[in-house]
Amino acid sequence: MALDQTKTPIFDAIKEYINQGTIPFHVPGHKQGKGLPEFTQFVGQSVMSMDLTCMPGLDNICNPKGSIKEAEELAAEVYQADRAFFLTNGTTSGIQAMIMAVCQPGDKIILPRNAHKSAIGGLILSGAEPVYIEPQLQRDFGISMGVTPKQVERALQQHPDAKVVFVINPNYYGTASDLKRIVEIAHAAGVPVIVDEAHGAHLYFSEELPVSAMEAGADLAATSTHKLAGSLTQSSILLLREGLINPQHVKAVLNLGQTTSPSYILLASLDVARKQMALKGKQLVKDTLEKTRWLRQRLSKMGLRLLGEDLVGQPGCHDFDITKVTINVKDIGMSGYEMEYVLRNKYRIQVELSDLYNVIILMSIGDTWDNIYKLVAAVEEITAQRTQSNVVRHLPPLPEIPKLSVLPREAFYSQTRVIPLSEAEGEISAESIMAYPPGIPLVCPGEVITRELIDYVTVLKQEHADLQGTEDPTLENIKVLKEVHPLSQSGKSAEGVG
Repeated sequence: MALDQTKTPIFDAIKEYINQGTIPFHVPGHKQGKGLPEFTQFVGQSVMSMDLTCMPGLDNICNPKGSIKEAEELAAEVYQADRAFFLTNGTTSGIQAMIMAVCQPGDKIILPRNAHKSAIGGLILSGAEPVYIEPQLQRDFGISMGVTPKQVERALQQHPDAKVVFVINPNYYGTASDLKRIVEIAHAAGVPVIVDEAHGAHLYFSEELPVSAMEAGADLAATSTHKLAGSLTQSSILLLREGLINPQHVKAVLNLGQTTSPSYILLASLDVARKQMALKGKQLVKDTLEKTRWLRQRLSKMGLRLLGEDLVGQPGCHDFDITKVTINVKDIGMSGYEMEYVLRNKYRIQVELSDLYNVIILMSIGDTWDNIYKLVAAVEEITAQRTQSNVVRHLPPLPEIPKLSVLPREAFYSQTRVIPLSEAEGEISAESIMAYPPGIPLVCPGEVITRELIDYVTVLKQEHADLQGTEDPTLENIKVLKEVHPLSQSGKSAEGVG
């Protein structure tokens, strides 16, 4: 029997607590805003009154039996899963929990090299051994795309002891792998598939978008409802399909890092966002797609190149999410970073991300026609004023995946020393270096630093790219291992699968 999707169990429990006029002799210490008047005046009394903690009537996220349990069951139905777990630590916590739930120390995990940095954290926390698949490249836009079923099949054949396959659906730029076929291949080998669906919470509500993780038969998926389905930042859902993965073990892993004092404001936003998507999601996404197509048409008429559906069918792009509007600005003599700066500082418009060649405009259910018109007018004005005299230089080819010398966990916990990056050739990195967003690692803990990688980072720095991962924010220095303990012969698996 279908559940009543008009209900909001958590939101209702919070409102009931507030309406009862209960006198709080419990945390949080601001006592419904009385202890923080300046902040309360700005955000409003209702928000501060909703900032509660686990207590009778409000359930406990670590062992939900009441309103949270009911809200998670409603979410599972909407997202076509057997179980749903609410997250207030963001999708990062879901991705790391997925990896820890299926990998013990030393277990192999097959994953694309362009996995988010949270996946690298999952490798460190779990002690897993990565088997990287090199994603397909779209060279005109300078971006990585998805992986192919053949690549996954080859990785499983080369590493039959692998415990799990990790897939991104879709990636930051909207390209999606053939997830359904990848799931079929993995399941035929008895291997579960876990999915980073941080940018796919809206996929479940339109047949015009790439297939969602649960629809494709994946076993676990971490989905950022806050990104594209209306809930507040840092609120996400971990979805599970029963069969290959024990839901009780997943919950136990979640509780390792789950705060015992979750934000009930975030939980309530998940509850209400789920209701809205259940009742209106298809229409909301349909309207978003209509606006997106209009925006794409206007931008294309300006002569701007957009990443689009013409990619579908190419290796690494089985399907495409048009709501990620990637605009290539090389032809108007700008870098993506420069375009982002101009839009923000002159027009007060903030894009989702920028890189050397592109900016991404992320469309969602919250966009209005008025704001879209303002964006189009701003881009028209910028393109009309630009010449091609300052064309962005081409980057050298992406460095090869460095050789893994020790497992990421061992590298992270090893004794280290700090040396100039320019002198680090041949050393074993104890840190990651990634261009973020979208968080593609150039080197990960435990890998050998190459001259090619150092030169590539130098070029990115010259272009003022946003490089993260090292403790030194300038990236002049990097932590490397004091002593090297090479992996066994099996460790060569992490060199990558083409």
